[in-house]
Amino acid sequence: MFRTTRRSLLAGAGASIVASTLPARAFAAQQSADDHAQTLIDVVAERYLDLFPESATYLGIDTDTRANKKFELADRSVEGRERVAATLSEDVAMLNQLDLDTLSPVMRINVDVAMTSYRLALDGLKFPYGDVAVGSWRNAPYVVVKNVGAYLDIPQMLDSDHKIERWSDADAYLSRMREYAGALDGETERLKIAYDKGVIAPDFLIDKTLGAMDIATAGAPGEWGIVKSLAARTEGYHVDYAGAAAKIAREAIAPALERQIAELKRHRAAATSDAGVWKFPDGEAYYAWALRAGTTTDMTPDEVHRMGLDQGAVLHGRMDAILNKIGYTSGSVGERMVALAKDPKYLFPAGDEGREAILAFARGRITAMKEKMPQAFNTLVPGSFEVKRMPLEAEPGAPMAYGGAGSIDGAVPGRMWLNLRDPGMFTRYSLPDLCYHEAIPGHVWEGEYSHRLPLIRSLLAFNAFSEGWALYAEQLGDELGAYDDFEVGRLGYLQSIAFRACRLVVDTGLHAKRWTREHAIQWFHETNGSGIEEVTSEVERYCSWPGQACGYKVGHSEINRLRDKAKAEMGERYSFKAYNDAVVTSGNVPMTVLGRVVDRYIGG
Repeated sequence: MFRTTRRSLLAGAGASIVASTLPARAFAAQQSADDHAQTLIDVVAERYLDLFPESATYLGIDTDTRANKKFELADRSVEGRERVAATLSEDVAMLNQLDLDTLSPVMRINVDVAMTSYRLALDGLKFPYGDVAVGSWRNAPYVVVKNVGAYLDIPQMLDSDHKIERWSDADAYLSRMREYAGALDGETERLKIAYDKGVIAPDFLIDKTLGAMDIATAGAPGEWGIVKSLAARTEGYHVDYAGAAAKIAREAIAPALERQIAELKRHRAAATSDAGVWKFPDGEAYYAWALRAGTTTDMTPDEVHRMGLDQGAVLHGRMDAILNKIGYTSGSVGERMVALAKDPKYLFPAGDEGREAILAFARGRITAMKEKMPQAFNTLVPGSFEVKRMPLEAEPGAPMAYGGAGSIDGAVPGRMWLNLRDPGMFTRYSLPDLCYHEAIPGHVWEGEYSHRLPLIRSLLAFNAFSEGWALYAEQLGDELGAYDDFEVGRLGYLQSIAFRACRLVVDTGLHAKRWTREHAIQWFHETNGSGIEEVTSEVERYCSWPGQACGYKVGHSEINRLRDKAKAEMGERYSFKAYNDAVVTSGNVPMTVLGRVVDRYIGG
């Protein structure tokens, strides 16, 4: 029912664009071409779900004809990776038969998105190592590392996204537990291949990975979170699901984890502290691809590095003015921000008291911003959300926060996950901005618009748009008055944007200019005044996900460049709300396609 509604919306959108400009015969031909293209992208979407069944669960569509997906996991073995490459190649060949000039602008975007995403992934799959995220942001040169791997992804998915409403859902959970063991062994096999090719993560990343796996495997398997989650949700059932889960954990998952840990220890014995992918035989080519995938541009490492330095200087100029105004007049911007971060009135309490205070503070800020959305958009979405603490085993290798939209049917809300291992990482002047980025009007808000598009558009996303929009959401928070009575909060917002400019410098520094981990951390800390623990986690993340961190500021800059273009060309016709609508309702697109979207808005 929902997909039919979305197709109707799509058809209506396409018709409204072309009906007034085409003769009746040409319009009928275009409708026919669009119908054919829609059939093909629907086929592509279903084949994607065959490869990545967890996506059906994340979107809440693992029901009815897709109910079998709830029993399955993606194949993480060598053979599974080969099947992904073969399927993507076949689907690109199928879509390549379409004549894009015969399609409506809306349908052309849908096809463009699938083609661009798949071609980027296929280029990444040519490298015989690493983890390629098809239609997502988490490309990594390492199969398993502190923030990549089944040991993190699958338990969290089962606990937070795998709904249990009937006995068959519990059976599906057990099926996935069995497949989880196979997923671990598939990754371990690929780790061995990577070792033979000399693709070994830096020693500091492997140490964090082994530490996280110690947390994941602590205690008896029957007491693991993956078992207790099922037990709590099947209490009163006539089948002993808790016992069955404990048996799988003990006899299948625990040995698979032990095998993976043993292989990682072998990697650790051969690891060095070299942080960047430049150390690989084909490291320059790999980073060029990773940067292209992360930004959906052809910018070179030198261009990205210079962009970060230039934009960082402008932002620090704005921060300097506010710091002087509030009495912080001595030292560099970075030094003064370090001092501000120690001011007790902006800190949360330590321990569990602080964790609860942070969660409550975040919920309050998101709720207040949600009420302002009619001031920024003509087209609104529900914006359902919740704020949760990350699983303990994820915290050592995770960023401070991440977020995303919930299921298509709304049954699972969007979520903002907070890393609360140390409440001292958060301040009252920086947390509001983080909430706008991860939740509303950031990732949670933006994702709900994609749910209104054809299924393939909910499945595929581009890092530069996702993160560029999230930075633009931070900007919207400021433009909607979030800091009018809280100047220090605006300082936190500017520091956040400058933080992303610093990322351009550090990511390219690590992977193209051979910076050490220590140099990157110190440069980041001294330049932007961000806390040592925070930037340490960030720098290590860039080592795990080359190029990903560059998408934020590149995407944000492009959204603003296009907004300036719209203002200049439209004059009095320009509307703040209509521009925001044009960008977000187009769905997640490559930066090249976003330019066409905005041109159509300007011409409309």
